[in-house]
Amino acid sequence: MKIAPLLLCSWASLLLAPSAPGLALPPPEDIPEEVLRTEIIIEARSPLDGKPITAAEYAQLRSNLREAQNARPQVNPEVQHLLFLLRVSYPLRKLFPFLHF
Repeated sequence: MKIAPLLLCSWASLLLAPSAPGLALPPPEDIPEEVLRTEIIIEARSPLDGKPITAAEYAQLRSNLREAQNARPQVNPEVQHLLFLLRVSYPLRKLFPFLHF
């Protein structure tokens, strides 16, 4: 019969707690999220320097950045050869740990 005192305490705390139904609601000046989702943002800031830009300039900048990310970087042929040798040497080091490449 230990459950009865526990239930009595929980019901008593609910009955004795001050009722404040308005505390759970957001302030009336807050704009609902549903309205914010449908708004079209016409001002933007440059991700590079933070300066205000127009929507057209922002779209152009995004497309330029996307193209730059997809472009393959130019690497010096000597560095490319060095990277190739490193990639080849790693498995050889695993197979022959006593050799020094």
